[in-house]
Amino acid sequence: MADGTAPGSSVEVVPIASGTVTVRWRSSRQARRISMRIDPRSGHVIITLPRGARRADGLALLRAHSAWVAAGLSRLPPAAELRDGGQVLLDGRAREIRHCPDGRRGVWLEDGRLHVSGAQDFIARRVGAYLRAQAQVLLPARLGIQAEQAGLHPTQVRLRDTKSRWGSCSSDGSIMLCWRLVMAPQEVQHYIIAHELAHLRHMNHGPDFWLLVDELTPHRRQAEKWLHTHGASLHRMVPA
Repeated sequence: MADGTAPGSSVEVVPIASGTVTVRWRSSRQARRISMRIDPRSGHVIITLPRGARRADGLALLRAHSAWVAAGLSRLPPAAELRDGGQVLLDGRAREIRHCPDGRRGVWLEDGRLHVSGAQDFIARRVGAYLRAQAQVLLPARLGIQAEQAGLHPTQVRLRDTKSRWGSCSSDGSIMLCWRLVMAPQEVQHYIIAHELAHLRHMNHGPDFWLLVDELTPHRRQAEKWLHTHGASLHRMVPA
């Protein structure tokens, strides 16, 4: 890629003062200036170039802030190795991955281990699909139970793969949860669900909102502490 050209969307390894980083280049017609951020899931540095900007301009920004980039990458938890003998979280419990190449059941939980059939190259993909499927079953069901107990009923429940929020509640009563919460302890799930249910009555974070949250769950402090310490690891555990 020539320095004078703006990339469309590509990935390359770029040397900086502390070593090398993987840069994912993006071009945007809407962007007004060059921007840079670290993707917490992939560990890539995302550089977005507006129309007319050059790769050289993006590299200059990267190298001018190489210390910030290095510090940000150092704070990322290590990515989980979704392989035979590796581990993945489900409801906050670490489950060992056991490869069963001749199995015919896909992915199943047995004796505290997550068994995965098929070719070894597909373990990560199958584990990810299993966790997403578990989230589709467990999270809406748990929200339904809490909603019934609280007398608060959303109009819709959706699961998404969000990067910055564990949940949200819209003005029309629709609740969104990040599917990755299925990997967190159930106390954390309980708190996030209570938080979003409370927004059905209070679309703000005022005192009345927090009073209601504390009525709906006893796990607020514990969950906030867990997410502060371990939340980033959920984004690193399973590829997007």
